[in-house]
Order: sequence, then structure tokens, then C-alpha cells
Amino acid sequence: MNLFRTGTSKTMETTQISLFKGQKIRKIIYNNEWWFSVLDVISVLSETPSPKTYWAKMKERDKEMSQPFPFWEQLKLLAEDGKMRLTDCANTEGIFRIIQSMPSPKAEPFKRWLAKVGYERVQEIENPELATKRTRLLYKLKGYSDDWIEKRMRGIAIREELTDEWQNRGATENRDYEILTAEISKAAFGVTPTEYKELKGLTRENLRDHMDDFELIFTMLSERATTEIHKTENSKGMNKLKQDAKVGGKIAGNARKELEKKLKRSIVSNENYLEETEASKKKQIETQKTPDTALNANLS
Repeated sequence: MNLFRTGTSKTMETTQISLFKGQKIRKIIYNNEWWFSVLDVISVLSETPSPKTYWAKMKERDKEMSQPFPFWEQLKLLAEDGKMRLTDCANTEGIFRIIQSMPSPKAEPFKRWLAKVGYERVQEIENPELATKRTRLLYKLKGYSDDWIEKRMRGIAIREELTDEWQNRGATENRDYEILTAEISKAAFGVTPTEYKELKGLTRENLRDHMDDFELIFTMLSERATTEIHKTENSKGMNKLKQDAKVGGKIAGNARKELEKKLKRSIVSNENYLEETEASKKKQIETQKTPDTALNANLS
């Protein structure tokens, strides 16, 4: 039995951050439930500067805690260096067991917080529309337009369908998904996702959250085309999936080049969509000032 499972795209999603009294706790969906970073929880409850040492001593003291399965597992979470790294994680039940072994005045409020987070996930599993609404609201609060949010949400659905196909057709590790995504991106945009992020000056941010309409549209086209090619040709194994990825990306790439000829500009841009949106809003506010307002501003 593999006790150190890293999960797949179908069972794991991008690391998310929750706040407990202003302190960050990383979490991720695994097997349809939240799993939390053990070190983050220990850091919050114990206020120790060395949560790794604290956790090691807990495992030494309690033989049951020293066993990875089923009490805790190593899953990939986003680390401070911006890379996905194996991290000791536990689900809600596991975190409760850790709390019981820790003398902390924060234990009770943390239990209530943990129960609330778990309940929200149960609601989302029973009614997926709630998760979609929450995602839309988060984008709205960040300043994205309704039109952009619609494209982004559609892109998320298309991406999930594609990764489901990859998992069912022989791509087994996160690294496989990165390779296939890079093949699509190179064929569609001429750059890998890593190079694209560098072009836009991004580090840990999600690349797609900083794409404009055309960039999102061609991303969707490339991934939707790849999915249909997989289905039509009943593709199996990484070699064939890579070939399909190149073809699907090229379809979008050719369309992009045709549009660029007409527009006489590149679709691949170093512009940050959200920053451009915010700048546009500020400019619009300035132009909407009344003469009296502008005069008062000059006199003040």
C-alpha cells in the first residue's frame, strides 16, 4: 500500500488558504473532503516557531500518530517558494485528534472553525452549485467584470473535463498534467505556462486569472479541442496524449495567428488583466467628475 499518496487532478485541486484569527491554514480537496496542513494547524494552536519539531515530538510521543495511514498523509500543497511540495496533511477527523493531544486555549474555537469549514464542503458536495457561486463571488470581490467571470468559469469546467480524460487515459501524476498542459500552451501561444507567467510578471498567481478575453478564449479552444481529440481517437498513454495535446493546441494557435494578422497585434501579452481593469476604472472615475468637483480638487 502506498502510504504517501499525492493524489490526482480528479481528487485534488489547487491549494486554498483559510484564515483562523488572521493566521493562514493551507487546505486542499482530497477524496471529496478537506485536508489541512498539519504544520499550519500546529503553528496556529501552539504558537511555536518550530512546528516541524513540535510535530516530530508529537509523533514520537504517540505511536498512533507516527503511522501515516489512515491518520495523516503526505499531499502536495503550495509552499512558500511557490512550488507544490509534499506536506503532512490530515482530514477533519485527523485534525481533531491532533487538537486533543495539544494543550491550547485556542482548541475550542478552532474546533468550531474546523466544523464550519467541513460543513461548507459537505454542502458543496451535495450541491455543487454552491461552490460555483462562491467562486463567482470571490472573483467579483476582486474586481473582475461579469463577462470575464463567465469566461473564466466556463474555462474551469473545460479544464476539469480535460483532466478527467487525462486521468482515465493514462496520465497518473501531477507532473504528467504539467507536461501535457505545456504542450498545449506551446502550440496555442508559443510559450509554456511558466514562460507565460514570466512574461506577465507573475510568481505564485494563477496565470489564467490574469488573462484577458482573447487569452481565455484561445485557452478554452485549445483544451476543448484536445478533449474531443482524445475521445474521438480513444487515446491511451502519455505518448498519444502528448500528440493530441500538440494538435489541440495547434488548432487554437492557428486561429490565434489569423486573428493577430487582422488585428495587427499580438494576442500573447504581458498585460495583467486585473491591473488593466483597475486602471480603466480609475480613469473612468476621473473623467466622470463634475466641473465643480474638478475645480474643488484643484483648489484643495
